[in-house]
Amino acid sequence: MGGNLYVDLSTRREFLRRSGLLAAGGVALGPSLLAAAAPTTAAAQTSGGNAVTVGSNYSDAVPKKAMQDVFDAFTNKTGIPLTVNTVEHNAYQEQINNYLQGKPDDVFAWFAGNRMQFFAAQGLSMPIDDLWAKVGGNYSNAMKAASTGADGHQYFIPIYNYPWAIFYRKSLFADNGYQIPNTLDDLKALADQMQKDGLTPFGFADKQGWPAMGTFDNLNMRINGYDFHISLMSGNESWTDDRVKNVFTTWRDLLPYHQDGALGRDWQDAAQTLVAKQTGMMLLGTFIGQQFTNKADYDDLDFFPYPQVDPQWGQDSIDAPIDGFMLSRSPRNVDGSKQLLQYLSTGEAQLIYLASDPTSIAAGNDASTDSYTPLQKKAQQIIGSAKHIAQFLDRDTRPDFASTVMIPSLQHFIGAPDDIDGLLQSIEDQKKAIFVG
Repeated sequence: MGGNLYVDLSTRREFLRRSGLLAAGGVALGPSLLAAAAPTTAAAQTSGGNAVTVGSNYSDAVPKKAMQDVFDAFTNKTGIPLTVNTVEHNAYQEQINNYLQGKPDDVFAWFAGNRMQFFAAQGLSMPIDDLWAKVGGNYSNAMKAASTGADGHQYFIPIYNYPWAIFYRKSLFADNGYQIPNTLDDLKALADQMQKDGLTPFGFADKQGWPAMGTFDNLNMRINGYDFHISLMSGNESWTDDRVKNVFTTWRDLLPYHQDGALGRDWQDAAQTLVAKQTGMMLLGTFIGQQFTNKADYDDLDFFPYPQVDPQWGQDSIDAPIDGFMLSRSPRNVDGSKQLLQYLSTGEAQLIYLASDPTSIAAGNDASTDSYTPLQKKAQQIIGSAKHIAQFLDRDTRPDFASTVMIPSLQHFIGAPDDIDGLLQSIEDQKKAIFVG
């Protein structure tokens, strides 16, 4: 569960400095897996030095095929070959700091918001204001803001985004007479009934370290509001604040409704228990649909926003992360790389991706919604109606804080949820070492 959580603060600070995290951010774990990975396209084997190289974290089967379809369409359209360097999703995140400081690919997959801004501020990405002057009209102001660094320059091209919500099988709810919960009390009552009916209420997994972040985000925004949540992510609030403690005590009371053994389970395996109707619900992004490979099962999938906890905030906030691509700091093929990013900004490219992975919604204004599934249309509606959109915990805070502090801390909590005061003091001490140094 991430090792000993309650480390001496000076030891933590020394560890962070030696690994380069205080200075640069991200996780330094030895030689870059990205640099060592083999190209995945046929074009890579024949393109020579003219290819645009792409670092990709689209490693799962469905999104990997979907993105390859886009890359192939780009090459067919422009004649520019691509060398695609695909790395397992979690390893990609863990190695990103070394990767960007070494010899990265020309273009690399990444995330909007704080995570983009952090590496842009380190000079590890080339600004693309000239490209945004061409493509900006195809994006909303919110998309542009999420693509803009702290220096006011643009660094990111959005491809799609997707909401986090509670997913369920419509037929399971109908057969058992379950109603969509509007409040936390409603959710607990529903979970109690599911347990009586022999179901585990929530599928749950956190082996990969990030899925549990979604539960924290939703509870914090429902209990304390969006502004406090973002301020906490920015290092401006104390983790020992009673408001944060309230989030963890509320979560602790909900844990008995979740699958046991979460720390040894991948999200894909947890999602399969929802497919099999062994669990009643699961909090995840709409990419959960990738696990519903049978059309009848997929058509039976639905979701609802996390229920209200405090009427002051209602259900006004949602996690809806934006995925896309950036330029490395010194691309070998600048012109070809910008042509690729320009193509990725189009509805044409985004709809090619969504044709194989219809679990997200296109970021571009020119992407037709005519082919959207009911789930995609609902995702578009729920994102459009939200008052506040968060990017997700590991994207709304510093990447080093997310990786070295929050992953092991949340995993420790899941395994031993009783010492909340000690947990929060440990997070606060480590936060100070990172944010203040």
